[in-house]
Amino acid sequence: MIALVPFVIIAGAATLSVAQTTITVNVGSKFQQIDGFGFSQAFGRAREFQSANATAQKQALDLLFSTSTGAGFSIIRNRIGSGGAGDSIEPNNPGSPSAAPNYVWDNNDSGQLWFTQQAVSYGVKTIYADAWGAPGFMKTSGSDSSPGYLCGTTGHSCSSGDWRQAYANFLVQYVKYYAAAGYNITHLGFLNEPDYQTTYSQMQISSNAQEAISFIPILSSTVKAAGLNTKLTCCDATGWTTQSTYTTNLVNAGSTQYLSVITSHSYSSDATSPLSQTSLPKWNTEGGPSTPFVKTWYSNGGTNEGFTWANKIAVAMVNAQLSAYLFWEGFEIQQSQSGSHLIDALDRQTATPSGIFWAFAMWSRYIRPGASRVATSGSLSNVIIGAFQNTDRSIVVVFTNSGTSAQSARVSFSGFTPTSAAAYVTDNSHTFSTTSAGLSGGAITVSVPSKGVVTVKLT
Repeated sequence: MIALVPFVIIAGAATLSVAQTTITVNVGSKFQQIDGFGFSQAFGRAREFQSANATAQKQALDLLFSTSTGAGFSIIRNRIGSGGAGDSIEPNNPGSPSAAPNYVWDNNDSGQLWFTQQAVSYGVKTIYADAWGAPGFMKTSGSDSSPGYLCGTTGHSCSSGDWRQAYANFLVQYVKYYAAAGYNITHLGFLNEPDYQTTYSQMQISSNAQEAISFIPILSSTVKAAGLNTKLTCCDATGWTTQSTYTTNLVNAGSTQYLSVITSHSYSSDATSPLSQTSLPKWNTEGGPSTPFVKTWYSNGGTNEGFTWANKIAVAMVNAQLSAYLFWEGFEIQQSQSGSHLIDALDRQTATPSGIFWAFAMWSRYIRPGASRVATSGSLSNVIIGAFQNTDRSIVVVFTNSGTSAQSARVSFSGFTPTSAAAYVTDNSHTFSTTSAGLSGGAITVSVPSKGVVTVKLT
């Protein structure tokens, strides 16, 4: 039933009258489990973070990881280096695949060990270690930074031999170094953007994923033989269209029995619909704009604006049914020419969050690891509605309004009786600000401003 009701006043907004729609959240109907939200500090950004001004460093850590004042990110993605000295744990060719490797560990890992320590101190439990590729001497190109395939995989024989087992050993040794330092790498990847050729660390696979298919069982058995419970991922493609093709081939080959997560990036194509070939969780493990770092929430729909990413996240988590969404990098210093990080110390003294940071925070602060997305019925024009139940049984509902006018809804619940409700809004006039969510008769009334996000947490 639709009736005209007064618009709930958001602080500073004018009083309006909008049509109110009834939405029902059905807690008994569950979809994907949520593993969390996160980012990386790869390619020396962790070291930069470690040596930052103490004030800016603490501010940035609180913004990134605090569940009371920040975004409460719960996943970090570390890069397993594959270059030479100072980057890789195996900087030199041992001579053959069967020769004993000379592993090197500096107890720093380009600052990533420190970064991991900080994240864990805030409660982060999910650590994703991902290799951009194998060391160059294990590849057909002989170079870490040149396009090439892992020697010994299907279709790629090398005069130096089959390096698949040596690469698996290399990856497991990296995990062991972190374990020895007291940190559990929960997820392990062996590829990054294998459909892309660049000038830095890389390794390719064919569109039929034959190389991954021939390597995954070896990596799985090596992880198990080491007594590790690390979960394996594949394939961190540049976009979801390519990853969908890879996934189909992995499923057809039976490779998904060894995997725990399907991973992709969102550069060449966004996650807009489910990868339904497998029931494994799907993660977006990297994304970011090439345009400048800005604090803007919404102006003209630019790729670096907060609301642009708020909508991307909503589509991915609700329509594509993702279990995790990771941005590229978290914190950098005086890098305003690039918007591919969430926080910048623009003056080297103060941590400044971008509009995109707040887009993530509207989801990540209150939707915690282990939550399940639950069903909703009813719709609001131009509004994506995502509802989730945390493991503590609290409910979080996120409304993302891409329309040009405010929308109002009365939200009722099936299988849950709310006793308290707290609501927050982010738009051009508000940043994670308290707003109204009138609770009466087991239902709440919320209003969502144009180009705004409202998050409601109920207990």
